[in-house]
Amino acid sequence: MLAVATPEVLWWTLLPLLFLSVGALLLLTVASIVRHLPDTVPQAWTVVTGLVTLVACVPMWQEVHDTGPRSTLAGSIAVDGSTVLVTALLAIVVVAVALLARPYLRREDLPGVELYVLLMLSAAGGVVMASADDLIVLFLGLEILSIAVYVMAAFHLRRIESQEGAMKYFVLGAFASAFLLYGMALVYGATGSTRLALIAEQLSTTVLVRDGMLLAGVALMLVGFAFKVAAVPFHAWTPDVYEGAPAPVVAWMAAGVKAAAFAAMVRVLVVSLGTHASDWTPPVGALAVASVVIGAVVAVLQTDVRRMLAYSSIAHAGFLLLGVQASDADGTAAVYAYLVVYALLATGSFAVLTVMGGEGDHAHHLDDYRGLARRRPVLAGAFTVLLLGQAGVPFTGGFVAKLGVLASAVADQGYWVAGIAMLAAAAAAFVYLRILVSMYLEDAEVVDGVTVSPTVPAGARVVIAVSCAGVLFIGLVPGPLLTLTRDAVPVLVGN
Repeated sequence: MLAVATPEVLWWTLLPLLFLSVGALLLLTVASIVRHLPDTVPQAWTVVTGLVTLVACVPMWQEVHDTGPRSTLAGSIAVDGSTVLVTALLAIVVVAVALLARPYLRREDLPGVELYVLLMLSAAGGVVMASADDLIVLFLGLEILSIAVYVMAAFHLRRIESQEGAMKYFVLGAFASAFLLYGMALVYGATGSTRLALIAEQLSTTVLVRDGMLLAGVALMLVGFAFKVAAVPFHAWTPDVYEGAPAPVVAWMAAGVKAAAFAAMVRVLVVSLGTHASDWTPPVGALAVASVVIGAVVAVLQTDVRRMLAYSSIAHAGFLLLGVQASDADGTAAVYAYLVVYALLATGSFAVLTVMGGEGDHAHHLDDYRGLARRRPVLAGAFTVLLLGQAGVPFTGGFVAKLGVLASAVADQGYWVAGIAMLAAAAAAFVYLRILVSMYLEDAEVVDGVTVSPTVPAGARVVIAVSCAGVLFIGLVPGPLLTLTRDAVPVLVGN
């Protein structure tokens, strides 16, 4: 009998994945044994798990910086700067969502343990996506992340909008996963491998006389990725899911899921298929233009703040695609900087929406925000900072992020793409202006002679304060983030 070589396992590279997955399973086990578990325990458990995962990223970053990128599990998992950065970002978002979830679940009288378990499992899938150096491993991570999010989106059982949005998300997501898997199969057929490093080596050393199978595979994978990042025309699920899903879940979808999906997209397209960039950059550029234009224009027509931010997230996905379309180190670094900034903006904004939703999570019309500056001036001021950041106003992190992707597009001679994106950004600013006008220039809502003021839980205060501080700090001192993201550009690991 032939001896089978056991693949080398670098356990320190798997610590974040182990913390999140084992933390979720332990919480589920404890909850199944202890019948009446206090609602503070699942939240505290999730917050501690996220913080431990974040702390584990520090020595990993130092190790990668000192000894270089590494691979493990027979080259299926890669650990480089981008892996550590995205893992840390996902851990931060997990902590933020856990802080928002408990008061929301208590207000809506919903079970709590399941949401925290699904959140950690989804984050574990995101870590796998960010570190995958093999198409099969990437797909497994995508499914772990997605299946948990499908359930989380339908978590509010008493809201028909939650069930409807989750069903649409699930059905379209299943089709997108099929496209992605079929595309991976075609790429395997064209190159003979699912390992990203071997695919890149094959394409750089061999000229494919007939590359139709490869191009078809890349096109199908691009469809799958475009669905996950909510790029036009694969965005149909986004407004309904953002409107129906619980606000803390939407914060995870906007920040965590988008970060994991873009990390996987960059690793596959830019790093592995970079030699064929001339084939995939035109459709990515078209997706970027369509996303920023339609996201900005349709957002102007909305009167529900959740749907406004849903279409705004589509426009943000378009800006991120500008960095992907540049297909170079500067564009990739700009994408990661944008992901960090948008995670702060998204979690902070949906923390405000969590507070404003009220019982039943339905108070999200523009009229519900009238006079918020008089009722809750600090909350209105924080939301103002976050909205200005999303608009890309100078001295906010949003300006730094948008400038980075636009500069990378211009450097790649994508002048027309960058020009259209700038015009769309100006149109999108009107969306945020409508919310600001409602908060500052309109009279507050009065019920039975009393002005209604939302209650801001302690967890939401922490998330909003940290998000605003981060957005302002990056806007005023962008150097540390830009240096960090330049060091986090993904590279090929293994052979």
